[in-house]
Amino acid sequence: MAADPTQQQLALVLGADSSHFESLISNLLSTTNDQRSQAESLFNLCLQTHPDALFLKLAHLLQSSPRPEARTMSTILLRRQLTRQDANLWPQLAPSTQSSLKLVLLNSLQTEDVKSITKKLCDTISELASVILPDGGWPELLPFMFQCVTSDNLKLQEAALLIFAQLAHYIGETLVPQLSTLHAVFLQCLTSSKSSDVRIAALGASINFIQCLSNPSDRDRFQDLLPLMMQTLTEALNCGQEATAQEALELLIELAGTEPRFLRRQIVDVVSSMLQIAEAESLEEGTRHLAIEFVITLAEARERAPGMMRKFPQFIRRLFAILMNMLLDIEDDPAWHSADTEDEDAGETSNYGFGQECLDRLSISLGGNTIVPVASELLPTFLAASDWKKHHAALIAFAQIAEGCSKVMTKNLEQVVSMVLNSFKDVHPRVRWAAINAIGQLSTDLGPELQVQYHHVVLPALVGAMDDFRNPRVQAHAASAVLNFTENCTPEILTPYLDGIVSKLLLILQNGKQMVQEGALTALASVADSSQEQFQKYYDAVMPYLKAILMNANDKSNRMLRAKAMECISLVGMAVGKEKFREDAKQVMDILMTLQQSQLESDDPTASYMLQAWARLCKCLGQDFLPCMSFVMPPLLQSAQLKPDVTITSADSDAEIDEDDDSIETITLGDKRIGIKTSVLEEKATACNMLCCYADELKEGFFPWIDQVAFTLVPLLKFYFHEEVRKAAVSAMPELLRSAKLAVEKGQSQGRDETYIKQLSDYIIPNLLEALHKEPEIEISASMLDALNECIQVSAALLEERHVRSVVDEIKQVISASSTRKHERAERAKEEDFDAEEREFLKEENEQEEELFDQVGDCLGTLIKTFRASFLPFFDELSSYITPMLGKDKTSEERRIAICIFDDVAEHCREAALKYYDFYLPFLLEACNDESADVRQAAVYGVGVCAEFGGSVFKLFVGEALSRLDAVIRHPNALHSDNVMAYDNAVSAFGKICQFHRDSINATQLVPVWLNCLPIKGDLIEAKVVHDQLCSMVERSDRELLGPNHQYLPKIVAVFAEVLCAGNDLATEQTASRMINLLRQLQQTLPPSTLASTWSSLQPQQQLALQSILSS
Repeated sequence: MAADPTQQQLALVLGADSSHFESLISNLLSTTNDQRSQAESLFNLCLQTHPDALFLKLAHLLQSSPRPEARTMSTILLRRQLTRQDANLWPQLAPSTQSSLKLVLLNSLQTEDVKSITKKLCDTISELASVILPDGGWPELLPFMFQCVTSDNLKLQEAALLIFAQLAHYIGETLVPQLSTLHAVFLQCLTSSKSSDVRIAALGASINFIQCLSNPSDRDRFQDLLPLMMQTLTEALNCGQEATAQEALELLIELAGTEPRFLRRQIVDVVSSMLQIAEAESLEEGTRHLAIEFVITLAEARERAPGMMRKFPQFIRRLFAILMNMLLDIEDDPAWHSADTEDEDAGETSNYGFGQECLDRLSISLGGNTIVPVASELLPTFLAASDWKKHHAALIAFAQIAEGCSKVMTKNLEQVVSMVLNSFKDVHPRVRWAAINAIGQLSTDLGPELQVQYHHVVLPALVGAMDDFRNPRVQAHAASAVLNFTENCTPEILTPYLDGIVSKLLLILQNGKQMVQEGALTALASVADSSQEQFQKYYDAVMPYLKAILMNANDKSNRMLRAKAMECISLVGMAVGKEKFREDAKQVMDILMTLQQSQLESDDPTASYMLQAWARLCKCLGQDFLPCMSFVMPPLLQSAQLKPDVTITSADSDAEIDEDDDSIETITLGDKRIGIKTSVLEEKATACNMLCCYADELKEGFFPWIDQVAFTLVPLLKFYFHEEVRKAAVSAMPELLRSAKLAVEKGQSQGRDETYIKQLSDYIIPNLLEALHKEPEIEISASMLDALNECIQVSAALLEERHVRSVVDEIKQVISASSTRKHERAERAKEEDFDAEEREFLKEENEQEEELFDQVGDCLGTLIKTFRASFLPFFDELSSYITPMLGKDKTSEERRIAICIFDDVAEHCREAALKYYDFYLPFLLEACNDESADVRQAAVYGVGVCAEFGGSVFKLFVGEALSRLDAVIRHPNALHSDNVMAYDNAVSAFGKICQFHRDSINATQLVPVWLNCLPIKGDLIEAKVVHDQLCSMVERSDRELLGPNHQYLPKIVAVFAEVLCAGNDLATEQTASRMINLLRQLQQTLPPSTLASTWSSLQPQQQLALQSILSS
C-alpha cells in the first residue's frame, strides 16, 4: 500500500536532513501565494501532530543556521507559537523540550551577533517568561539576567535591560521583590555605562518599572534616577546623537503620560531642559517637536496630575512663545494663491502644522484662565509688527486657542472681535485669509454669543470680503466663514442681512472661480437652513441657478461643484417647505436617479452627497417620497454595510502605517496598531444616519425595509471604529420598532401581526443591552439608555420577565460604574495641584454622569408605568442602588432622580406601594424645602401622589406635609421662573390633601388658602389636574370652597375666567366646557345683586372675554 504523501512530507521536514526544514521556513516568506499557503498548511500540520519535534527543529535552526533571515524567522515563529493565547501550547510540551528551548534561547542571546535578531530574541524570551515566570517556570532566568546586566559585555547588558523593560510591562508585580537590586542595576547602568544603547535600554527599563509600581513610596525610591535619565538625553544631544536623544524623549513622553506625578518634585528642572531643547534652533525639527510633545503631554495628564502644569506660568509663557515662533515658519508660495482647492497648504511647513496642533491641545488642556493672559501679552505685539507672517501667526493662534479658551474669550468678545476684524483690511491676502479663518473658527467656538452681540459688524465684513475677486482663496474662505457664522444663528438675527448675503453669494456663484462657487453653494445652503421659511422670498431667484449647475456640471473637474449643488438644493427645499419646492423636487429627483444609475467612480464625492440629499428630500416631502424608496435603499444599505478598511500591525513592528496620511486614522490597542481609512467610515456613518432618518420620517411606510435595516444596524451598536456609526445605530432602534408597531396597527404590515413586533423587540433589546454593557463613552451610554427607554415604551407588554431582568441588571451595572468614576474624580480633587480650572473640568465630567442618571430614572419610570406592582420585586433589588442617591452628599440631580423613581412607584403601584411610605416619605418631606427647585418639585409632586393614594398610611404625615407645602407656597420668590414649577406642584399636592384627607385638616381655613393660589400657570400638566379638581368641587357645591354666603364665589368665577381666557393651556376641552356650563347655571340661579358684585370683581378684559364665551 502506497504511503500517504502528507506523512512523507512531514517525515522529510522533521527528519535528520535539516535542509527540508529550512526550505519550509523560507517558503513561509514566499511572495507567491500558492507556495506560501502550502508551507503554512504543512507548518500547521507539524504543529498539531508533532509540536515537540517542530519546536526543537526551530531551536536547532536558531542556533546553527548561518542565514540571518532563517534565524530571524525562527525567533519570530518561536515567539508567536509558544505564547499563542488561543492554543496554550507550552504546557503540552515534554519537560525535556521545555528545558531545551529555554536553554537555546538564553545561549542564542549570548552568541547572536545581528542586533535586530538579538532584539527579537529579547521579545521571545520576555513573552515566554511573562507566561511561565510567575508560576516558577523559569527559575534560572532572573539570575541569568542579573549576571548579564553586571557583566562587561555591553551587548548582554543591553539585552538584559530590554528584557527587564518588557517584563516590567507584562508582569511587573513579579519583579517587585527585586526592587532594591533593580534600582541599583538601573542606577549603575545610567551612571557609568559608556554605551548610549545601554543607557537608553536602562532608561526604558527604569520607566517601565516605575509605571508598574502601584505603591507611591516604592516609586519615590526611584526619584534619584530622574536626573540621570535627563542626563542620558542631554549627553546624547551634546554628542550630536539625535537619533538616541529622540529615543530617550519618546520614553520620557511615555512616563509623562502615565506617571506625571513622579516628575512633580523635579518638574522645574525637567521642563526647563525640555524647553531649552525646544528653543534650540540648531537641533533637528523632530527632536524639538518631541521636547514640546513632552511638555504638552504633562499638561494633558489631567486625570493623573490635575492642575500641575498651571502652577508654572513661566513655562506656559515660554512654550506659547516657542509655538508662536513655529507659526512663523511659513512661506508665501505662489502655489497657495493659484490653488484650485481650499485645502491647498503650499508654503506651510511641518513646524507650522505642529505649532498649530500644539496651541489647540495646550489651550484645551490648560483652559482659558491660564492661556488667555499669556495670549493677551503676546498676540498684540505680533499684530503690531510690520511682518505679514507675524500678523498671520497671531490670527491663526486666535483660531487655535478658541475651543479651549471659549468661556474666557466669550467674556472678552469685544477685544477679540475688533483685533480680528481690523485685519480684514490688511494688504497681504494671506493675512486677510487668516482673519476670515479666525472669524469662522470663533463663530463655531464662541457662538451663539458672538452671533448675538456682533452680527452687525461680522456679517457686513464677510460680505465685503466676498468682493475680493483678485484673491479667490480669500473670497472662498469668506463664503466658508458665512457657513460657520450662520450655523449658530437664529432666523431673527439673520433676516435683516439676507438680501445682501444672498445677492452677493449669487454674484460669486456666477462669476467666481470653481473653488469660490463651491464655497458659495455651501454658504447658501447654510443660510437657507438657518433662515428657514424666511428664505422663501429668494427661492425663485436661487433655484434656477442651482438646477443649472446640477444639470450641467458633468465633467470630472466639476464633480464637487455638482455635489455641493445637490446639498444646497436639498437644504433649500427643506427650508422653504413642501408646497414651494414640490414642482422642482420632481425634476431634481429625476436628475438624481439618472446620476445614481450612471457608473460613478469610487472617489466621486457625488455618491455620499447624494445619500444625504435623498434623506433631506424625504424629510421635506414626507409620505410623498415613498415611491422613491425602492430606488434609494439598495445603495444606501450597501454603504451602511461597508466593511472598515483596516490595516493591523503590531505596535512595535517596523512596518509603519503612514501616520501623516489624513485619510488614515491610527489607533493603538494593546500591542496592535490599527490604521483605518476614514473616508469609508464617514460614508458608513452618513448612510447609517440616513437610515435612521428614513425610519423616523416615513413611520409605517418604512415597514418593507425594517428587517434589512435591523440586521444591518444591530451589529453596529458595537462598531468601535467610529462613534458616529454607533450613535446612528442606537438612534435607529426605537424608530424601527415604532415603524413596525404603526404598520401593524394601521394594517400596512403585509399580513404580519403583533408577534412580528415581539420578534423585532426580542432581537433589538438584548443586543442594545449587550452594547450598553461594553460601551466606553458615557455620552453614548446615555443615548443607549434613552433608546432602550423608548424601545421599552413601544414594546411594553410584549416584554418578558427575562428582558426586564436583563434591563435591571444592566441598570445596576451602569449605576456602579458611574459611582466608581465619580469616586476616581473625587480622588483627583485631593491632588496637591488641583485648582479652580480643574474643578470646572470635573464639573463638566460629572454633568455627563448626571445625564446618564437621568436616563436611568426615565428607564425605571417606564418599567414601573408598564409593569406596575409586578415590577416591585425588581424595585426591592434596586433599592440598595437608589437609596444612597437620596444622601445629602449626593448632587441635587441624583436626589431628584431617586425621588422621581419613588414618585412613579407610589403613583403606578398604589396599594402595593404603601409598604414603602414609612421609609421614603420622610425623605420626600425634607426634600420639599431643598435648595434645588427641581428637587423641590419632584418632592412636592410625590407628596401629592402619596396624599391621593396613601389612604390611612398617609394620615400620620398630613400635619408635616401641610407645613412643608405651606413653606413652598408662601416663599417670597415662589412665583419666580426658577421656582414656579415647584410652586404649582405644591399647590396641587395641597389640593389633594384637601380632597383626600379633609377629615384630618381644618378645612374651613385651608380650602380657601388653596383656592387663593389658583389658577396655576407654570406646570401645564398639573394645571389641568388642579383646575379639573376645582370644577368638580364647584359641581358638588363644596361648602368650604364656596364659603359662608358664597363669599368665595367671585374668586372662583375669576379663576374660571382666567383659565378659559388661556385657551387650551390651563384646562382640557372637557373641563373648559364644564366650567362654561357652571357659569351659565350661576347666571340663571344667583340673585342679581350677587351676580353683579361677582361680575364687577373681574377685570374689564375678563368680563368681555367671558361675555363672548358665554354668549357663543
